[in-house]
Amino acid sequence: MFESVLVANRGEIAGRIIHTARAMGIKAIAVYSDADADLPFVAEADEAVLIGPADPARSYLNVPAVLEAARRTNAQAVHPGYGFLAESAAFARAVTDHGRVWVGPPPLVIARMSDKINARNLMKEAGVPVAPGVWEPVPDADTAVGEAERIGYPVLVKPAAGAGGVGMAAARDAAALRTAYEAARSSAARLFGRDDILLERFIDGARHVEVQILGLNDGTVVTLGDRDCSVQRRYQKVVEEAPSPGVGPELRERMLAAAVRAGEAVGYRGAGTVEFLVDPAAQEFFFLELSTRLQVEHAVTELVTGIDLVEWQFRIAAGEPGPSAVPAPRGHAVEFRVYAEDPRRFLPVPGTIKVWEEPVGDGIRIDAGYVEGDTVTPHYAMLLAKLCVHGHDREHALSKARAALDAFCIEGLPTNLPFLRELLDRPEFAGGAYDTGLVARMRGAAPVDAAYCDRCGEPAAARDHGPCREARRMEPPRYCPHCRRRLVVQVTPLGWTARCSEHGELEPDPAR
Repeated sequence: MFESVLVANRGEIAGRIIHTARAMGIKAIAVYSDADADLPFVAEADEAVLIGPADPARSYLNVPAVLEAARRTNAQAVHPGYGFLAESAAFARAVTDHGRVWVGPPPLVIARMSDKINARNLMKEAGVPVAPGVWEPVPDADTAVGEAERIGYPVLVKPAAGAGGVGMAAARDAAALRTAYEAARSSAARLFGRDDILLERFIDGARHVEVQILGLNDGTVVTLGDRDCSVQRRYQKVVEEAPSPGVGPELRERMLAAAVRAGEAVGYRGAGTVEFLVDPAAQEFFFLELSTRLQVEHAVTELVTGIDLVEWQFRIAAGEPGPSAVPAPRGHAVEFRVYAEDPRRFLPVPGTIKVWEEPVGDGIRIDAGYVEGDTVTPHYAMLLAKLCVHGHDREHALSKARAALDAFCIEGLPTNLPFLRELLDRPEFAGGAYDTGLVARMRGAAPVDAAYCDRCGEPAAARDHGPCREARRMEPPRYCPHCRRRLVVQVTPLGWTARCSEHGELEPDPAR
């Protein structure tokens, strides 16, 4: 086992990795930006190195600065966490080229899985189910329309590179597809430096279910159960639970077997996640991606298996054999991501935390990146903490979750805690019969007093606005629902704002 590890990340995940490293007797080295100097993870590390200003490109994404910090501290290994450089094959290769242990899958595996089209084709060859779609990038909108006619509407448009749902949109006809294609291509070029676009069949009422895998040093791949990640806003996960309440034994067995095939097909090593879309009606599932890093939601798997995934990342990276026995999941766990954001529009809101009071109790786990008095800056993702609960079954876990969410008090800036409490009262979620459209149904309805459709601009009562209702799940509005003026819309990876010159900022209807 190596004696020291540099954690190339920040916030709650840096603190999470540092905790396990120190428990194993490994020296934990943090890197931090000017903006993060006073955050808990810096103080928790055995050693910390300032690597640059707040701008991520000059700090956490600055490969030479991170490698120099590793050289100065003589770090024997590098753990990337998630986000930032975690899925950069070039960074992984640079770490190993400098004689350090990379805590993650081989760089070649990362490279092969980073392109969604390439990953999809590899999985098809390995016998892993994939949705009907294209086998190479779609070069223009006309080609996209032709491919959609072959695949069948609705289709999902998504960049071949990147993650987090950025640039993705569903289209139900040629006009919507042309708009979605151009928007996705523009976003991909700006954010990922590549404008390759993938098309595949969009599944109505789908669930997002993933399988945790461990690739061992003897070449075998084992599974640690599944997680349901269907509670999403704009394709970004908010709540995850293990096991999925929407997957029965027979379907689960097929998904676990497919995840093993996926890992074996690429020679996976370490902790990874094979993500699927599940069609509950047809009892079918399709490959989405193989995430080559530790997931944000890994805690729910740890709670139901008792396995410390970070510990096994370290052990596998050090060349040790895998666990002698893989425990079957026990009980039920749910994770709630707590963000600094407007709980209705899900837009980020930085600020200073005046009060921070965490719930405590048996079966409650908090992975936090902040404490009372800390300032949440606009430079990074607004994830404050992950509230996780574990019970002997789903009903027990949700009961604990209600009490824990009620007891969690954060003041000084808005958070999504009110939304998470509201979610628990939704019959769909409480009963486990929900899909990826749940949050959109909670927040995406047109204003009840609308005179005009906010998507097409036609009178609200003039025709059936079914396609517009579907677009409302995925896209920002275009027209003021009260006066039909064109809206000034600003779109970011984290959401949208829309303003009418007469009626001001458009608010989603809170009606449920």
